[in-house]
Amino acid sequence: MNPPISAAPLHVNTAERRLHNLFGWGLLSPALILLTLFAFFPMLATLWASFFSRGTARRPSAFNGIANYRELLADPAFWHIVGNNLLYAGVTVPVSIVLALAMALWANARIGGRGLVRTAFFTPTMLPMIAAANLWLFFYTPGLGLLDHFTALFGIGPTNWLGQPGTALWSVMAVTIWKEAGFFMIFYLAALQAIPPDLREAARIEGAGRWTYTRRVVLPLLMPTTLFVTINALINSVRLIDHLFILTKGGPDNASKLILYWIWEMAFAYLDQSSAAVMTVMVLVALGLIAALQFLFFDRRIHYR
Repeated sequence: MNPPISAAPLHVNTAERRLHNLFGWGLLSPALILLTLFAFFPMLATLWASFFSRGTARRPSAFNGIANYRELLADPAFWHIVGNNLLYAGVTVPVSIVLALAMALWANARIGGRGLVRTAFFTPTMLPMIAAANLWLFFYTPGLGLLDHFTALFGIGPTNWLGQPGTALWSVMAVTIWKEAGFFMIFYLAALQAIPPDLREAARIEGAGRWTYTRRVVLPLLMPTTLFVTINALINSVRLIDHLFILTKGGPDNASKLILYWIWEMAFAYLDQSSAAVMTVMVLVALGLIAALQFLFFDRRIHYR
């Protein structure tokens, strides 16, 4: 006759599981507290503030539902600034990624002075955006800047690069690309160095040239890094506004104004907290959709299992 099975181990396992869960929540609690204070609560407060009208000393704010959203969507300036930001992202993101990949391939090649090449490519990243913008002011100064000295060689007169609607936003894009490409190069360089050298040897045995090896082996293996870099570049296209304060302040005539700069202007220059909250909510929704596409669609299709 078999001895009865004791229930003690079950109670022990349950107690240990609870202890492990409690220990895990204890480790997560600092991050949860910080996220609640500085992320979740501000987002909820911003969402709630977007449903109230603009308050003044004589007329306090009142709940008006989605009227703020309707007014914002009916504002031509909103669509003009959204168009600026879409153009800004559509140019800076792919150009920065292509330059970063090219610089990483160059810096990873067997050439003399690789350390100097890597340092030169990464140096702009170490500069604060304010410092980088002040540096580029010397390039854009009409009549005195380096760009005007270069164009003068072809008989072109001085150009107010930051003061014309047709060139202001493109001038801001150039600063962003120069600043961001070196940062993204580091990720590509790390990914390139993680590729096993056996793959190159196998490609050589199969008769594949350098371009074929890069196109058929290296680039597919770099797709997870490309996705990571692309998401960061898209976020930076909304987040980075430091250079606007130095270069153009959104002018002329909103030609170079971006969404986050407009939010700052609404909140702190015009003291219109409601409009700033509405715009912030829409930006958060857009970034949330981008993150959802990353995790639900792209992430499953580019990682090799």
